[in-house]
Amino acid sequence: MSLSLQEVSDRIEIDDLLTRYAKAIDTKDYALLDTCFVPDADIDYVSSGGIAGKYPEVRAWLEKALAIFSVTLHSLSNSEIELDGDRAKGRTLVTNPMCVGDGDEKQTIFTVYAYYEDELVRTADGWRIARRFERQALLDGSLPGG
Repeated sequence: MSLSLQEVSDRIEIDDLLTRYAKAIDTKDYALLDTCFVPDADIDYVSSGGIAGKYPEVRAWLEKALAIFSVTLHSLSNSEIELDGDRAKGRTLVTNPMCVGDGDEKQTIFTVYAYYEDELVRTADGWRIARRFERQALLDGSLPGG
């Protein structure tokens, strides 16, 4: 299969978007996270213990939910991207170890293995996620209470 220059560019830009998302979550940089989604994106993290809703609601929940973690490390791989003009669908494997606590207290570490199933759109500001469904595949350890 031969890709056009535009398709190669789109794939690189989408990969950069996914990397930016992981960096935003792991550094708790919610202004950076805003550059990953369209304002009314539909997001569903229910399968991994989260919520589903529009981006503003899910963003507010993420700020609260992620505050308890001293470390999260999102590693993304095996992305499958289907381009269709200014729209795309993607499926990306995420491996996400998470740690509650630090060196001064007992640590709880667990790892979520999941797929991000995304619908993406090209905007004036570049590619953005319009819909994200997280499909948990495995959980190593236990989610913390609350």
